[in-house]
Amino acid sequence: MKIVDMHCDTILKIYDDGGSLLENDFNIDLKKMLAGDYLLQNFAMFVDLKDSLDPLTKAQRLIDLYYREIDKYKDLIRPVFSYDDIISNYDKGIMSAMLTLEEGAVVNNDLAILRNYYRLGVRMITLTWNYPNGIGYPNLAGTKEYQDLYRINDHDGLTDFGIEYIKEMERLGIIIDVSHLGDAGFYDVLKYTTKPFVASHSNARSVCGVARNMSDDMIRQLAKRNGVMGINFCGDFLRPSSSGGARSCIEDMVKHILYIKDLVGIDYIGLGSDFDGISQNLEIKDASMMPLLEKALLEAGLTVEEVEKVFYKNVLRLYKEVLR
Repeated sequence: MKIVDMHCDTILKIYDDGGSLLENDFNIDLKKMLAGDYLLQNFAMFVDLKDSLDPLTKAQRLIDLYYREIDKYKDLIRPVFSYDDIISNYDKGIMSAMLTLEEGAVVNNDLAILRNYYRLGVRMITLTWNYPNGIGYPNLAGTKEYQDLYRINDHDGLTDFGIEYIKEMERLGIIIDVSHLGDAGFYDVLKYTTKPFVASHSNARSVCGVARNMSDDMIRQLAKRNGVMGINFCGDFLRPSSSGGARSCIEDMVKHILYIKDLVGIDYIGLGSDFDGISQNLEIKDASMMPLLEKALLEAGLTVEEVEKVFYKNVLRLYKEVLR
């Protein structure tokens, strides 16, 4: 079954540790993607604002690495800038790669730089990571202990610049990603935009209560906007534990998917593995093992059509609507 995954940190992993996108010891490489029957992978350029390197420079270096790796293997994968590009690659039997940013602050508070990222091919931006950043405020700022993961920020929303930022993203055709963003910021995105948006790698807070997951009301509002949330494979976001370090298990992924389906329907669930950015205590160890989740969902009672929606159809629907 085809797969669209809205989030991974593989490019940063290659940047930090070396290796090739074709074949490596990480969760994602092209050979594993082929074995898993991937249609499209979003590759996030993750920048930690506390790194010593200037964030804008770091983002540019990651984008350069992304294109250099993709260009080496054009017979296997090609970058996409529109929905039509995805379909064109599929018709040719070629996988697709979408360039995304995980940390909206790499624009240095300048919308001209945001527009240049669009010209470079960025088609989705996670507004914040785990630091306040001039755009808005996350839920996990200042996390030092496991219990801090449960501290919800329901009062600090988007800044004035953040509101301008998301409006320009929407005008350009860059998908807004609210994963990591605090609850108040989520509701600001709802207030100041009109198009569907995503939570690219977030789960259901009612199943696992960490702040990085979404409340029932947030999920309902995302669904009303025709958005999609991607199931995150991080064990600590899948199941509660007393001290963290939970194993990532397929049965817990199924619980989240079934809960969200019961809450709002199957049409708003996708995949956002966070591969190569999470703990490696994983039952699904890499991209080649994704058929195990398909099997588990079918055994849990989902139809083939419903599993297809989770695996790729729901995200493609949103991409068709938002991407130019």
